[in-house]
Amino acid sequence: MAIDAATVRKVARLARIAEPEDRLEPLAKELSGILNWIEQLNEVDVEGVEPMTTSVETALPMRDDVVTDGGDPAKVLANAPKANKNFFVVPKVVE
Repeated sequence: MAIDAATVRKVARLARIAEPEDRLEPLAKELSGILNWIEQLNEVDVEGVEPMTTSVETALPMRDDVVTDGGDPAKVLANAPKANKNFFVVPKVVE
């Protein structure tokens, strides 16, 4: 899969990342290389291989599943730049 400079420009704009015009082509080549490597991973036969998070077998820590009121929304939203009716307000980034 090949990524071109126009795609990099669009993704950078959606992610609100300021990227100079002269860096778009090198980034496109780098991202294309990463995607090609990922496509190579799709060729690996993983039939019968159990999913794992680490090569060392460990038990995950468990906690009690307790229902709570979710805390105090005023405290949660105290440092939010913008809030409305106990929700975070964020700018739209998807077109």
